[in-house]
Parts: sequence; structure tokens; C-alpha cells
Amino acid sequence: MDVVIGAGLAGLSAAVHLAAAGREVTVIEARKEPGGCCGTAELGPHRFDTGPSVLTMPGVLAEIFGAAGEELEAWLPLRRLDPAYRLLFADGSRLDVTPEAEAMVRQVRELCGPAEAERYRRFRALLGRMFEAEWPAFIDADMTRLRAMARPLALARLAAMGGFRRLDRLVAAHLTDDRLIRAHTFQALYAGLSPRRALGIYAVISHMDTVGGVYFPRAGGMHSIPLALAALAEKLGTTFRYGTRATRVRTDSDGVTAVLLDSGERLAARTVVVACDLVNAHAGLLPEAAADWRLRRPRFSPSCVVLHIGLERPLTGQAHHTLHFGKQWASIFTALEAGRPQPDPSILVTHPTPDTLTVLEPAPNLLGHGWDGLADRTLARLTDLGYSDLSTRPRLTWDPRRWAADGHSAGTPFALDHRFTQTAWLRPSGVARRIPGLHFAGMHTAPGVGVPPVLISGRLAALRILEAAR
Repeated sequence: MDVVIGAGLAGLSAAVHLAAAGREVTVIEARKEPGGCCGTAELGPHRFDTGPSVLTMPGVLAEIFGAAGEELEAWLPLRRLDPAYRLLFADGSRLDVTPEAEAMVRQVRELCGPAEAERYRRFRALLGRMFEAEWPAFIDADMTRLRAMARPLALARLAAMGGFRRLDRLVAAHLTDDRLIRAHTFQALYAGLSPRRALGIYAVISHMDTVGGVYFPRAGGMHSIPLALAALAEKLGTTFRYGTRATRVRTDSDGVTAVLLDSGERLAARTVVVACDLVNAHAGLLPEAAADWRLRRPRFSPSCVVLHIGLERPLTGQAHHTLHFGKQWASIFTALEAGRPQPDPSILVTHPTPDTLTVLEPAPNLLGHGWDGLADRTLARLTDLGYSDLSTRPRLTWDPRRWAADGHSAGTPFALDHRFTQTAWLRPSGVARRIPGLHFAGMHTAPGVGVPPVLISGRLAALRILEAAR
């Protein structure tokens, strides 16, 4: 039997692929429902998504349903957001990020002038070429062996396009308007780094948003994604054990033998996919032989403070995503790297349903300090930005302590950052070399953080198991 520990997106992806291949699969999940980081919470009549707020690269999700002979649209209809993001700058100007190339070029021309619009057109094409080189070779690829990095043609193409320069320098070499540069470098925070430390290869994140498009389920919010995947896995015969915690993976000289549960039950298994927080898993769930040298000195991403606010009525003219940039830029990353709050915060406001508003401010993780009081500061900033006084509205708050209580090491929902020494083969391995049958999936493994990479990691774990069984 195959046992998957964790019913988040990575675990569900692995379970569907294994069950679709005819394997007997059991998923162990400590919470009462699937979702993991893609969770949900309720406060009175209001329901909130407590994880990612949008989906990019929906083809990755469609592939999972396709592996089971199903159509994504039949299980989970999506709508494309337009704009994907609304960017509001401190000088009062605005840029709506839309997927159509000519519409974006027109906006850039109006905002920054015709010369910058032509530079943007060329840069957009460059991002497309970089994505084409990077996706099949290093994102949608198994990085558990060093030889996976031996792709000289792809590496040469990426180097020629500036993929191994620092992200801020790469973008500034092609664009000159500070607002447009910010629009194509703020995504470095998704990788847990400042633009001056992230590699240029992470420019493909902005490509996924601006060219690939941003999507949202037509009903049920982002939490409907794990619900649909779990329902599909159950249809394929997968057994789910909710409200049950795995306490230890047992092994012998031949590899995995069983998973012990908090109920005292011993669940026999020949393969296990650990799809939960990997740092915490090594603190007790996993045997010593599973240790990975890559986790000796983990470098964590910053965390965030998130306010989920219940509204009386929808906000007129509000986009699904609005990113409010502060006046400062370099200093906010300097502060986060030093474990301090942003001095002049940029915040992301999400308005996914008429009665809910979610506000996210990047913040230090538990290894830093100063996040106490950020919730009140964020509410005050919303008022300064022209939102009504929301201080009396019902709200839920997630800060680093809450993230840690939810099982995220260092109190960050963004796992390890994506510095070079935590990228691709150098990121914690998806397989335990000394324990046959033990595999890993999720944000801590390659490809890394984000909905599409996490889904891919689950598929890669399943494919390794299926290949070993041939």
C-alpha cells in the first residue's frame, strides 16, 4: 500500500496519480478536511481562503485530472481574472496587469511613454523565451539526481538571456521606468528573496502572471481546489483518514515498512510520500536515516501578517487583487532580510467575494521580530489609502505565531527561500536515498513554493514510485 502523509495540494496530486495507476492509496491528514496550506476558515457568515489567493498555470491542475481520465472544467470551472493585478503606486498612478499583450503595451505607453512601451514589448518576449527554456528543464522536471542539472543547452540559453544575473539588474537592463521595474520584480518575494538577491530565472513568475494569466474558481474559492482533488482521489478508490496524525515512519533494511498513527495503529506500507512541512517532519516523524544534508542550515522565507475581514457590502470598483506600493522600495527588502518589518509597507489587498477582504503584509518570520502591532498598522494604512474604517469589522488574523501553530516551521507559510543554494537539485531532495520507498513532496522540495510547483512535486513523487514498481 502507498501512504501519503498530508492532504494538501502536493499530497493530493500524488494520491490522484498513484490511484489513477491502480495503486492502493491511503492519505493521512491531521486536520478534519483536505487543503493543507490551501485552507479555509469561517467567521460568522464569512468564509475565507487562508492560503493562496489565485491559480496560475491551470494546465498543471488540468493534467492531474487528465491522468484520471477526467476534464478539469467538469470538476472545477475556472474564470480568468482581468485584471490579474491592479498595481497602485505611491505617486497615484496605476497599472492593471492584463494577459493580452497589446492591451498591456497600450497601458505602458499611456503610463510610461512610447519608448518604454517598446522596451516592454521586447522584455515581454524575452520572458516568454526564458519560460520556454526553464519550464521543461528545471521546473516541470525531477531534480532528485545531480545529472538532472546537466542540461547544457537550457543552461546556455538561460545564461544568454540573463537568467543568472540578479533579478533587479536583469529587469533594469530592459526597462527604465521605476514603476514598471517594480511591477516585474515584486514577485521575488514569492521566492522569499529581495530582487537584488533573487536570480533572474525567477522573472518567469511575472511571465506566469502577465502572460499565462491568473485564474480563480467560479465557486467555492481556492479551497475548492483541494476539495475537488480529494473527491477525485476518492472516486479512484483512495482512502482518507482525516483527524489522524502520522507519528512515525517505520523502516527496516529493505526500506519503508509502516506508518504509525496517533491512535496507536500501525499502517503497513511499502511506499510513503511525506507531503507536510519537511523541517518539522525531520524533528520526529522521520527516521534518522532520512536526514538530508541540504536541511542542515535551512534558510527560511519571510512570513506575513494576514487580515481576513468580513464586509457588510462589496467595495465598488475594487479589483480581485490590488497591490499598494509604498514610497520606499529597496529599504523594505533590507528590513525583511534583517528580520524587521517593512518601514514603508507595500500591501496586497484581495477582494475575492462581495463580503470578504484579505490584506497581506510581508513580515519577518519567527527568527526575526517586530510583527506585533502590524495588524493595527495595516488597518491604519488601509484607512490612509482610502478604504473605509474597517477596525470594527469582524476579522481573523494570521501572524508568524499563528502560522507556526498551523505547522509551518519558522512561522512562515512560504517555506525555504529560493536562493541558489536552495534551488533545483540543491533544494531538499524529493527522495530519501538511504530508505527505499520514502519520498517527499511539497514546498520544501523542488520545484518549490507556489501552487503549480507544489502540484508538480506531488506528481513527480508518484511517477518515481510508479517507475520503481515497473
